[in-house]
Amino acid sequence: MSVHRKLRSMRVAVALAAAAAALAAGCSASADAAGGGGRSAPPSSAAPATSEEPAEPSATPSEEKPEKKPEKKPEAEASASRTPTPEPTPEGPEVLMAVGDESEQVRELQARLRAEGVFDRSPTAYYGPVTADAVSAFQEDRGLPRTGETDVVTWERLKARTDEPARDELYPPTSQAMEKPDPRCNEGRVLCVSKRSDTLRWMKDGEVLAAMDVRFGSQYTPTREGVFEVFLKSRHHVSTLYDTPMPYAMFFSGGQAVHYSADFAANGYAGASHGCVNVRDEAKIAKLFGEVRVGDKVVVYD
Repeated sequence: MSVHRKLRSMRVAVALAAAAAALAAGCSASADAAGGGGRSAPPSSAAPATSEEPAEPSATPSEEKPEKKPEKKPEAEASASRTPTPEPTPEGPEVLMAVGDESEQVRELQARLRAEGVFDRSPTAYYGPVTADAVSAFQEDRGLPRTGETDVVTWERLKARTDEPARDELYPPTSQAMEKPDPRCNEGRVLCVSKRSDTLRWMKDGEVLAAMDVRFGSQYTPTREGVFEVFLKSRHHVSTLYDTPMPYAMFFSGGQAVHYSADFAANGYAGASHGCVNVRDEAKIAKLFGEVRVGDKVVVYD
């Protein structure tokens, strides 16, 4: 074999070896590596292999759900759940009589308080501020709570210290000493009214059939004095001038009348009328109202 043929055979062997090496390196290898000097192979159009299902995108920080924390009770509710329920305060003794009551039991209460020296009025059967003050004074003397209300304990203590009131103590004619009546009261049927002793006497031909405490008008609205007669009776009268109740009214001079006064029963002589003759014992004036007739004489004197 000639030298030229041997050289050609060697070149062919080298080229074949280079081509085999390029195929082993992959499809991206250039053809130039084989010494062919040709153009690069066009890029493959095949899409890169992907998984069958796309991977779930990771959540952004703003989309992440915050960790759920245990719910807290409101402070007040939590405190209430920890605070034990307070036990109810025990009630005081039962109240039997208080301001505004009117009954025969109140009359007895007043008579017993008078016997104790803490009530300086005749019993009226009406429980007003004066009676409440007397009850408070008695409670203070006996070491009881000063409520002004007559509870069971106060009532039992008072009864234990006083005797059963006699009828004259429950229904005294008047709380004032009565002077000799005006001579004009000694004839006929007369309401004999004395400003001197603050009393009213119901008289027939000089005989006193009933007597009661009364009060009169102030210096600005004085009760008229003189001899009059009853010209109108009104059981449930209400003053149109003062819008004030005037029960058992017996009119004798214009708008002035003898009538029951709840204010007089409650507050005594601390007040005054607008010119009328006030009576504070309702039972007495109710009986008087039933006996007095229109036309009967009224004498008011000082």
